[in-house]
Amino acid sequence: MPQIASDATDLDLITYLRAIPDARMRRGVRIPAWYLLLVAVLGILSRCESLRDLERFARRHHAVLIEALGIELRRPPSDSAFRYFFLQVDVTAVCDAIRDWTIAQIPDGAADLDQLVCDGKTLRGSAEPTAGGGSAFIAQVTLYSAALGR
Repeated sequence: MPQIASDATDLDLITYLRAIPDARMRRGVRIPAWYLLLVAVLGILSRCESLRDLERFARRHHAVLIEALGIELRRPPSDSAFRYFFLQVDVTAVCDAIRDWTIAQIPDGAADLDQLVCDGKTLRGSAEPTAGGGSAFIAQVTLYSAALGR
């Protein structure tokens, strides 16, 4: 887990993303690794499904992101910037950082937490997706109830 300056930053995803080592060669690096990861996370949460989708997302939100983050980037990352970065990034470090950040969201950490890992799949035809995601929520609640023995 990265060294956190204060308790106020425990929930800050950017702090955890900055702790991931950048495997790229220093020459020619214009965009920080943590920024590419942050845009990727935000893009995936916004239903980006390809590198081109990530590029469009980065271009569409470039001005707002650099202003909110207080950084200077002349251009948003392209699909090839994401491609080359993803080929070199330490996936284990990314998974560890996201896991650590997720655990930091839980009051008192995950010391006494029984963990249940699920991937969100249902049997074909067993749940019809709804616009609001109700079926996914019901499937999740059903899974947790079964795990708790209720």
